[in-house]
Amino acid sequence: MDLVINGLQHVGIPVTDISVSVPFYERLGFRNVMTAPFEIDGEKGQCSMMQRNNFVLELYQMPPKDMEEVRKRRDGRIDHIAFDIPDVEVAMAMLRKNGFDVVESTPVKLNFWKNGVRFFFVLGPDGERLEFNQIL
Repeated sequence: MDLVINGLQHVGIPVTDISVSVPFYERLGFRNVMTAPFEIDGEKGQCSMMQRNNFVLELYQMPPKDMEEVRKRRDGRIDHIAFDIPDVEVAMAMLRKNGFDVVESTPVKLNFWKNGVRFFFVLGPDGERLEFNQIL
Protein backbone atom coordinates (compact mmCIF):
# COMPACT_ATOMS: atom_id res chain seq x y z
CA MET A 1 0.00 0.00 0.00
CA ASP A 2 1.40 3.40 -0.97
CA LEU A 3 -0.87 5.78 0.95
CA VAL A 4 0.52 9.32 0.84
CA ILE A 5 0.37 11.16 4.17
CA ASN A 6 2.06 14.57 4.09
CA GLY A 7 2.07 14.91 7.88
CA LEU A 8 -0.12 15.68 10.86
CA GLN A 9 -2.72 18.25 9.84
CA HIS A 10 -4.51 18.98 13.13
CA VAL A 11 -5.80 17.62 16.42
CA GLY A 12 -9.57 17.97 16.93
CA ILE A 13 -10.84 19.05 20.35
CA PRO A 14 -14.57 19.49 21.06
CA VAL A 15 -15.18 22.40 23.43
CA THR A 16 -18.23 23.49 25.39
CA ASP A 17 -17.81 27.26 24.86
CA ILE A 18 -15.69 28.35 21.90
CA SER A 19 -15.81 31.98 23.06
CA VAL A 20 -13.86 30.91 26.16
CA SER A 21 -11.58 28.34 24.48
CA VAL A 22 -10.26 30.58 21.68
CA PRO A 23 -8.88 33.24 24.08
CA PHE A 24 -7.41 30.50 26.31
CA TYR A 25 -5.38 29.07 23.42
CA GLU A 26 -4.46 32.59 22.25
CA ARG A 27 -2.88 33.12 25.68
CA LEU A 28 -0.75 30.03 24.94
CA GLY A 29 0.52 31.66 21.75
CA PHE A 30 -1.91 30.17 19.22
CA ARG A 31 -3.50 32.38 16.53
CA ASN A 32 -7.05 31.94 15.28
CA VAL A 33 -6.36 31.35 11.57
CA MET A 34 -9.85 30.23 10.50
CA THR A 35 -13.35 30.40 11.94
CA ALA A 36 -16.33 28.77 10.25
CA PRO A 37 -19.80 27.51 11.10
CA PHE A 38 -20.88 23.96 10.31
CA GLU A 39 -24.16 22.08 10.39
CA ILE A 40 -25.14 18.65 11.71
CA ASP A 41 -28.72 17.52 11.04
CA GLY A 42 -29.80 21.13 10.51
CA GLU A 43 -28.24 22.43 13.75
CA LYS A 44 -25.31 24.85 13.76
CA GLY A 45 -21.93 24.44 15.38
CA GLN A 46 -18.78 26.58 15.27
CA CYS A 47 -15.16 25.74 14.47
CA SER A 48 -11.91 27.67 14.98
CA MET A 49 -8.50 26.53 13.76
CA MET A 50 -5.82 27.65 16.18
CA GLN A 51 -2.23 27.63 14.92
CA ARG A 52 1.12 27.97 16.62
CA ASN A 53 4.08 27.53 14.27
CA ASN A 54 3.24 24.33 12.30
CA PHE A 55 0.86 22.88 14.88
CA VAL A 56 -2.92 23.29 14.45
CA LEU A 57 -5.71 22.61 16.94
CA GLU A 58 -9.27 22.37 15.64
CA LEU A 59 -11.55 23.67 18.38
CA TYR A 60 -15.18 23.01 17.68
CA GLN A 61 -18.39 23.61 19.58
CA MET A 62 -21.02 21.05 18.65
CA PRO A 63 -24.69 21.96 18.16
CA PRO A 64 -26.70 22.16 21.41
CA LYS A 65 -28.20 18.67 21.08
CA ASP A 66 -24.70 17.11 21.08
CA MET A 67 -23.23 19.28 23.82
CA GLU A 68 -24.23 17.09 26.79
CA GLU A 69 -22.18 14.17 25.48
CA VAL A 70 -19.12 16.44 25.25
CA ARG A 71 -19.66 17.74 28.80
CA LYS A 72 -19.84 14.18 30.18
CA ARG A 73 -16.40 13.14 28.89
CA ARG A 74 -14.06 12.53 31.78
CA ASP A 75 -10.82 11.13 30.32
CA GLY A 76 -9.98 13.96 27.98
CA ARG A 77 -11.54 15.70 25.07
CA ILE A 78 -9.27 14.96 22.13
CA ASP A 79 -11.65 13.59 19.53
CA HIS A 80 -9.42 12.81 16.55
CA ILE A 81 -6.10 13.37 14.86
CA ALA A 82 -6.09 14.41 11.21
CA PHE A 83 -3.58 13.51 8.54
CA ASP A 84 -2.95 15.85 5.63
CA ILE A 85 -3.44 13.99 2.35
CA PRO A 86 -3.18 15.12 -1.29
CA ASP A 87 -6.18 13.17 -2.69
CA VAL A 88 -9.15 12.13 -0.55
CA GLU A 89 -10.66 9.83 -3.21
CA VAL A 90 -7.44 7.88 -3.73
CA ALA A 91 -6.83 7.58 0.03
CA MET A 92 -10.38 6.38 0.73
CA ALA A 93 -10.27 3.76 -2.03
CA MET A 94 -6.85 2.53 -0.94
CA LEU A 95 -7.79 2.22 2.72
CA ARG A 96 -11.05 0.40 1.89
CA LYS A 97 -9.22 -1.96 -0.45
CA ASN A 98 -6.78 -2.79 2.35
CA GLY A 99 -9.52 -3.64 4.84
CA PHE A 100 -9.55 -0.53 7.01
CA ASP A 101 -12.78 0.41 8.83
CA VAL A 102 -13.79 3.54 6.86
CA VAL A 103 -16.71 5.28 8.60
CA GLU A 104 -18.19 7.38 5.78
CA SER A 105 -19.53 6.05 2.49
CA THR A 106 -18.23 9.14 0.64
CA PRO A 107 -15.92 11.99 1.71
CA VAL A 108 -17.52 14.79 3.71
CA LYS A 109 -17.13 18.35 2.40
CA LEU A 110 -17.03 21.39 4.65
CA ASN A 111 -16.57 25.04 3.69
CA PHE A 112 -13.42 25.47 5.77
CA TRP A 113 -10.32 27.38 4.62
CA LYS A 114 -10.39 29.20 1.30
CA ASN A 115 -11.82 26.46 -0.96
CA GLY A 116 -13.15 23.90 1.51
CA VAL A 117 -11.97 20.52 2.75
CA ARG A 118 -12.93 16.92 2.05
CA PHE A 119 -12.32 14.23 4.65
CA PHE A 120 -13.30 10.86 6.06
CA PHE A 121 -12.61 8.89 9.23
CA VAL A 122 -11.04 5.48 9.77
CA LEU A 123 -11.49 3.68 13.09
CA GLY A 124 -8.40 2.26 14.75
CA PRO A 125 -8.29 -0.99 16.73
CA ASP A 126 -9.45 0.71 19.94
CA GLY A 127 -12.05 2.94 18.28
CA GLU A 128 -9.70 5.91 17.87
CA ARG A 129 -10.76 8.19 15.04
CA LEU A 130 -8.19 8.99 12.35
CA GLU A 131 -9.21 11.71 9.94
CA PHE A 132 -7.81 11.78 6.41
CA ASN A 133 -8.22 15.39 5.26
CA GLN A 134 -7.58 17.14 1.95
CA ILE A 135 -7.60 20.92 1.96
CA LEU A 136 -8.97 21.97 -1.43
